[in-house]
Amino acid sequence: MSASRALRLWAPVVAWAAVIFALSSVSDLGTGLGTWDLVLRKLAHAAEFALFGALLLRALGRPWLAFALGVAYAVSDELHQHFVPGRVGSPLDVGIDAVGVVLGILAWRRYASR
Repeated sequence: MSASRALRLWAPVVAWAAVIFALSSVSDLGTGLGTWDLVLRKLAHAAEFALFGALLLRALGRPWLAFALGVAYAVSDELHQHFVPGRVGSPLDVGIDAVGVVLGILAWRRYASR
């Protein structure tokens, strides 16, 4: 694989991982909307990891490897949040992130098969 092709495939993965890391570093992402706040944050978890899953599959071309790396990053993200004041790491969020990764992989497979 050429360096330019590797950069084209992997730069978006690294950039999006950095966005996820940056968002996880924010102490309070609450909106003040009560129950809707919880719903919106969980949907955001799924959406950000859906994009991550799609980008991983685009770079790797192997769905199971993209899934494994996506979930591994989700675990590391929750571990990171454990050390951010005002945040907690949650196994439930890893599950939501994993669902997002699967949805992203499925979406990319559908898009790429066109």
